[in-house]
Amino acid sequence: MYSAYETSRIPTHVWVEAEVRRILSLGMAVYIVTRGDNMGGIVIQKISNLSGACKLLGQQRDLLGKLVWFNLLQDEVVPEREADSYIEKSRQRDPDIWVVEIEDRTLQEQLNY
Repeated sequence: MYSAYETSRIPTHVWVEAEVRRILSLGMAVYIVTRGDNMGGIVIQKISNLSGACKLLGQQRDLLGKLVWFNLLQDEVVPEREADSYIEKSRQRDPDIWVVEIEDRTLQEQLNY
């Protein structure tokens, strides 16, 4: 049986599609690199500066249930190959992960809530 919390959550695919539209409206390039589970897959954002560096952010819920973003790797900015390696290992463990790549030369986090 589902709890009220589980049934009130927005399906991941709907959230990702809305986020992609929002980022596109900012005039930025964004790609869904990997589609995960439509209903409950977690989302990884890879924000690339197109020069070999990027940020890798993951989602989690805080104590109030609000989605927040956090750095998945120890360093805030990492070489792209390191981020790609992390993503590949994560996908091997959990094929339901969504990966969204955003191109932003400034690596600003204004993209995230």
